Amino acid sequence: MINKQLLRPESIVVVGGSNNVHKPGGAIVRNLISGGYKGTLRIVNPKEDEVQGIKVFHDAKELPPTDLAIIVVAARFCPDYVEMLAAEKGVKAFIILSAGFGEETAEGARLEQQILDSCQRHQCSLIGPNCIGLLTQWHHSVFTKPIPHLSSKGVDFISGSGATAVFILESAVSKGLAFNSVWSIGNGKQIGIETVLEYMDENFNPDTDSPVKLLYIENIADPDKLLYHATSLIRKGCRIAAIKAGSSESGSRAASSHTGAIASSDSAVEALFRKAGIVRCFSREELTTVGCIFTLPRFSGRNFAIVTHAGGPGVMLTDALSKGGMNVPPLTGKDAEELKSKLLPGSSVANPIDLLATGTPEHLDAAIDYCENKFHDIDAIMVIFGSPGLVKLYETYDVLHKRILTCKKPIFPVLPSVNTAGPEVQEFLRRGHVNFSDEVTLATALTQIMKTPEPAEQQIEIHGVDVPRIRRIIDSITDNGYIAPALVHELLESAGIPTVPELASNDKDELLAFANHCGYPVVAKVVGPVHKSDVGGVALNIRTPEHLALEYDRMMHITDATAVMVQKMIKGTELFIGAKYEPRFGHVVLCGLGGIFVEVLKDVSSGLAPLTYEEAFSMIHSLRGYKIIKGTRGQAGVNEKKYAEIIVRLSTLLRFATEIKEMDINPLLADEKDVIAVDARILIEKQCDH
Repeated sequence: MINKQLLRPESIVVVGGSNNVHKPGGAIVRNLISGGYKGTLRIVNPKEDEVQGIKVFHDAKELPPTDLAIIVVAARFCPDYVEMLAAEKGVKAFIILSAGFGEETAEGARLEQQILDSCQRHQCSLIGPNCIGLLTQWHHSVFTKPIPHLSSKGVDFISGSGATAVFILESAVSKGLAFNSVWSIGNGKQIGIETVLEYMDENFNPDTDSPVKLLYIENIADPDKLLYHATSLIRKGCRIAAIKAGSSESGSRAASSHTGAIASSDSAVEALFRKAGIVRCFSREELTTVGCIFTLPRFSGRNFAIVTHAGGPGVMLTDALSKGGMNVPPLTGKDAEELKSKLLPGSSVANPIDLLATGTPEHLDAAIDYCENKFHDIDAIMVIFGSPGLVKLYETYDVLHKRILTCKKPIFPVLPSVNTAGPEVQEFLRRGHVNFSDEVTLATALTQIMKTPEPAEQQIEIHGVDVPRIRRIIDSITDNGYIAPALVHELLESAGIPTVPELASNDKDELLAFANHCGYPVVAKVVGPVHKSDVGGVALNIRTPEHLALEYDRMMHITDATAVMVQKMIKGTELFIGAKYEPRFGHVVLCGLGGIFVEVLKDVSSGLAPLTYEEAFSMIHSLRGYKIIKGTRGQAGVNEKKYAEIIVRLSTLLRFATEIKEMDINPLLADEKDVIAVDARILIEKQCDH
């Protein structure tokens, strides 16, 4: 729970506050005082009479009623302090900075539970333990530095790690990113990242609250809660970016299918973020760069003008934007020639607009003016302007400052000379701007933003899916493990997923009759062994009954063979769809091109079931091999609409058959007309919790 006493306490007591500002107890008192806390600040310390100019209480029992307690004492003393302060002094909020709890030992976990029990019993808010604190405009209850510039227009930052929060703040401060609040949740015993998002969502005021949320997550305790409130905030006009660390530990688990080998908790995170509309970042620099972009005016286009006085950075930025699917279109015609006449001889306006190293503030002003008012197909402007150490840049950055305030198109300042022109850059930042000192990091962050879809609708597409039949099939299965091909075929048919004509049998004559009926050529596959191709259990392009009979006899002698499956042989582009059940998240659905693309390149996209058509198309479009699906170099593409439909139908099947723990359809064969499932495997586990 998050209450007023935590957010806007009229009085704060620091239990363990001291004069030593090199320790947490002294540093937090220093930050509260220097942060201008206007309420009553009290200190408890049995060994001091005065701490940083504040008269000290030697015993917490001497305290008057207080709103918020910040505890900085050894872990073993914390439970007693919390119980006494809550029961006798009316404390309704606690921030526990101390470590040595559940993150270290079983005894620490017991102490942590005692603290939580007291807070629940007395209806108190609890931040921590094992955190750096809470930083707001009302009170600076953190013991660390840096303290960033705080503003209601700044971003809200929630971190599962105190040390990482400090490093992210370091990265942000150098860029000029302002903050509204910083939450370090520590062990998150009561208030986790999901809880903070829930509070921000349920109390969101678009006129007063920050529309930008940055997250550093080490553990997603409640994926559904995170999904719901992140989606809700984004629909209210917010923008959210997050790092999820520690997602790769399950990627090495042994698995018997392509999906099992590829899907991991990281796939689940990717799918959750995609569904919510959260921009995923992978480093501190990327997260804070995305945060800076979020503070600029929104734009929907992909056409950028680059204004620079250094050719190399302009080229690198052009390359990085192009790689991310954005455009740096050439600037030609009368307006371009007119701009060129206003610049130094030798300048280029082709885009990038190169002002040369001797370009003046007036030249920069003219270039921005033309990008804003004359070049109408330009959506945003990037300005790269540093110093070779020969000139002062105050006038140049003043031009940039004024243009940022008046231009309707966003302007991205790339000011790389943070040492040579340090004072000028700092003055620019003090005027409320941000700085992207590295152009490629900026382009990478923009790419992440551009490829993040809007939040998905929370709906299940059931048209054409026979849910009662799906449940009858699942309920009829009594054993765990991979189910028989006939049941796989029935489940896919129930979901409306097209399948190639097939028959599995241990009767040679029955298979020969089936092949004659459906027509040659056919494919034969052994039934039983996990990896058919590894044991020679697949035969393609069988054109005669005699050949089929020989293959049947050979395959039935393979170890563990129980039958042979015969399918009508069809041709097309190989596609892949798979799914894996991840605890707490549900089913992660993967899609991609088949063959080498899934096996070697791992070119797959993930989504969280159930999926909408918009999500399915977004997954398909995000594949590196999408050009093959679309059609390239004279080759026809595949029926993208039918591929998306199968992805959606599969996700609906999984929603009503949570006993399916792992499956893949590999390959689907696709052409411009049809997409047909050729081979599928489904693993059932009925004893697991769903």
